[in-house]
Amino acid sequence: MKSAYDIIIRPIITEQSMEQGDINKYAFEVSRDANKIQIAKAIEEIFGVKVMKVTTLNMQGKIKRTGRYPEGPRPAWKKAVVRLTEDSKPIEFFEGMV
Repeated sequence: MKSAYDIIIRPIITEQSMEQGDINKYAFEVSRDANKIQIAKAIEEIFGVKVMKVTTLNMQGKIKRTGRYPEGPRPAWKKAVVRLTEDSKPIEFFEGMV
């Protein structure tokens, strides 16, 4: 069985994801074989918050050039957007980055 830290790989810190923090939405890169229930339990365990909804997206790896002629794909990954309940506290990791 995977631990919560194996499921949640890293937070996604972009301009768009920081704006969604105002409405209690946070984005994370997660393990490709994790489902929504595992992601919700991992977020609740790590940050001590209540999760209302989890939305997942499978992001395809882009083709990138690595030199003059060779090109290869970047790895595919999975993204999760987590919505917290209204009475839940905000995730402290994202505070003060805007």
